[in-house]
Formats: sequence, structure tokens, C-alpha cells
Amino acid sequence: MSFAGVRNALSQYSENAVQAGIESASPHRLIQMLMEGALGKIAAAKGHMERGEIRPKGEQIGCAISILEGLKASLDKDKGGEIAQNLEDLYIYMERRLIEANRGNDTSLLDEVSDLLRQIKEAWDAIAGHAGQEPAA
Repeated sequence: MSFAGVRNALSQYSENAVQAGIESASPHRLIQMLMEGALGKIAAAKGHMERGEIRPKGEQIGCAISILEGLKASLDKDKGGEIAQNLEDLYIYMERRLIEANRGNDTSLLDEVSDLLRQIKEAWDAIAGHAGQEPAA
């Protein structure tokens, strides 16, 4: 797992994040934080889109795409095999859909990406529970 890519994406996720929380987080928790951040950015973009606020909408979508890039960078294809490849393909698909949503001001595409990411996050959160870790709130 490339922690440099994860940490870079986390800076996109929240400029006000408590640095100590990031530094002490497990790799599993860092991925949860990235997913939470991307979901938040997509939700913010949807609000901007609905209000016709073009610039902040684009900024939020750009941040969400950067976070997805960080999630892709965190994949270990040697250990993850087909699952890691499938996740990478899904992240690429979500990035394309976000670009299309931005270009066409289509909130349904934002909803689609949020739904996909939420499903991945739910599975990731369940892994924490099975590994004896506390799932994130």
C-alpha cells in the first residue's frame, strides 16, 4: 500500500483534519477516512450543483477525483489480485462518471458514484469488524 498516495489524498479530503488523528490512524482507518472524505465532497458538489454554483461544484468534484486517485494508489495488486484490479476499474469508472456529472450538471451521476462508493465503504467497514477493529462511525 502506498501511504504517500493515501496521505496526499487525505489532504484533499479535509484541510481541517486533526493531524494527530491521521498520523495515529491504522492503514485500514486511513482508507475509511478517504472514502468518507470522497462521499462528503460528492455531497457538497451536489449541493453546489443544485444551487448553480459552478466553481465550487467543480472544486468539490476535483477533490473527490483526487481522493479516488489516492484510493487507487493504495491498492496492492500483488496481494489483492483480481479484487484489487476490480476495485481499480471501479475507481476509474467512478472518476469518469464524476467528470461527466461535472460537465453535464447531472446530479443523478453524483448519486450513482455515491451509491457505489457507499457499498465499497460498507464492505470495508465490515472487514474492520471481522478483524477485531472498531468500525468508523
